[in-house]
Amino acid sequence: MNLVSVFKKFSPIREVHAHCDIPCGIYDPISAKIAAQTVQKMVMRIQALKDLESIASQNSLSRYIEVKEEHAEICKKEIDILWHDYFKPEHLEKYPDLHNDVWNTTKLASKNKQTVDLDAAKQLVANVDKIAKAFWASKGVEYSDPNEKVRFGS
Repeated sequence: MNLVSVFKKFSPIREVHAHCDIPCGIYDPISAKIAAQTVQKMVMRIQALKDLESIASQNSLSRYIEVKEEHAEICKKEIDILWHDYFKPEHLEKYPDLHNDVWNTTKLASKNKQTVDLDAAKQLVANVDKIAKAFWASKGVEYSDPNEKVRFGS
């Protein structure tokens, strides 16, 4: 038994997750944007299912729901990280609606976990875009959405 094995046996390694209490200064709303867009896409796919009696459709439905809920949670987490770790009081002075925008966005993410509502999914995407605009403006960067011309197809 080598020294590493002995160490692992008596001091098990625990998995930890963090972003980023150092702070690292690496923040970007793109993860929340991708997650919100994935939620919207899954809602569209769920609503497009035809024969819910078939095993194939049931399989697809369960997979779409799982992905929708997972990405709604990712969206909440990423917005929460920006809110708690990036945005500061001076950002609230410049963007007075930011608190409500963040709060409403996390509530919408929860609603999207609970429902299959295309309007709520579209609103989630729009809210995340609004927060992304404030984020980039706070860095002095003009925000342009690279997905603005993307159409969600089947």
